[in-house]
Amino acid sequence: MEQHALAALDFVRLAELRKQTVQSLSYGHQRLAEIARALAGSPRLLLLDEPGAGLNTVEKSELVQLLKRLKGHGLTILVIDHDMNLVEQVADRITVLNFGRRIADGPPAEVLRNPEVMAAYLGNVKTHVAP
Repeated sequence: MEQHALAALDFVRLAELRKQTVQSLSYGHQRLAEIARALAGSPRLLLLDEPGAGLNTVEKSELVQLLKRLKGHGLTILVIDHDMNLVEQVADRITVLNFGRRIADGPPAEVLRNPEVMAAYLGNVKTHVAP
């Protein structure tokens, strides 16, 4: 069990902080510790609800890189988030709900160009067009 925990901390790049209490870590590192805790159980599916909430730009960038690495290791990740920039960077497929109704589903580039999605979540069309 300890080996799994240390491997998870190493994967999220917190191994050097393993002797510190979670409460003493920065908020961004606390979020990474939460993901490490989930990874220690060797899940096949990781559910993340607003994983970037409260993170600064650098911390969000680190989170995005971590999620990409997890995907690269074959882990399925379900992210629920309003941060479309974060979602666009990590998702292979996006489903968008608006007031509980599915308004779009598909590849990020397609979904983020959907007029209903743009109106509901993206605001100014010219500033958030997927590549």
